[in-house]
Amino acid sequence: MRGPVKRRLVQAAAALAGLVLGGTLAATVWAQQLVADLSSHLIAISTGFTGTEVVLFGTTDAAGDVAIVVTGPRGSAVVRRKQRVAGMWMNTDSARYDQVPSFYTVATSRPLDQLVGRPVLERHQLGLPYLQFTPDATLPPDDQTAFRAALLRNKQRQGLYAISMGQVSFLGERLFRTNIYFPANVPTGLYNVEALLIRDGDVVSAQTTPLVVSKIGFSAEVSDFARNRPITYGVAAVAGAIAAGWAAGAAFRRV
Repeated sequence: MRGPVKRRLVQAAAALAGLVLGGTLAATVWAQQLVADLSSHLIAISTGFTGTEVVLFGTTDAAGDVAIVVTGPRGSAVVRRKQRVAGMWMNTDSARYDQVPSFYTVATSRPLDQLVGRPVLERHQLGLPYLQFTPDATLPPDDQTAFRAALLRNKQRQGLYAISMGQVSFLGERLFRTNIYFPANVPTGLYNVEALLIRDGDVVSAQTTPLVVSKIGFSAEVSDFARNRPITYGVAAVAGAIAAGWAAGAAFRRV
């Protein structure tokens, strides 16, 4: 290989290495603008579980606002409309939605309308109006709006979607924390806890931390048995109910 050609190849390789290294360093610096973690990465559901709180804490490299988005495992959900038919309330129309988060809550250091505009809210799904899931394509727009609102109300009634924004508190200028509450009926699975650093109306850094919600002990064994052997579980449940009723009746007869 001739000298000039060899030198050009070496220079090109060095330039490429510099670009890769520079991009890696820039990404590392960007990621370090915000660092967050959880007080626990596992919520263990046992027989006496009544709900719990997890603390998220973190720091920023300088002043800014923070938003926290907690999303549970996604799945399908069906919403049914009840109407009065022949004097009785019956389920009539229904709509199915896919990729619906089983749990959703948001906490911010200031009201969202003071932090970012609509495009950022939609991009990061900040707030219930901007939560994205796949609607039933066969519904007309008016029905889609009504069924979506009903789905959100049902989730809020179950305590799985927060009714109001949580509060992110700053300790000084850079340290922050918030408490995330999980109710007794919280679904199991892998959760995403996303922390967003906001400056000048845009998200400048983000970090996602996993959180696992899992059943343990006797409740986990019963859940696994019901899922893996549903017919046997159903028969056992009916037999147990009959036995309990018979025992209660026998006790009253003795009295």
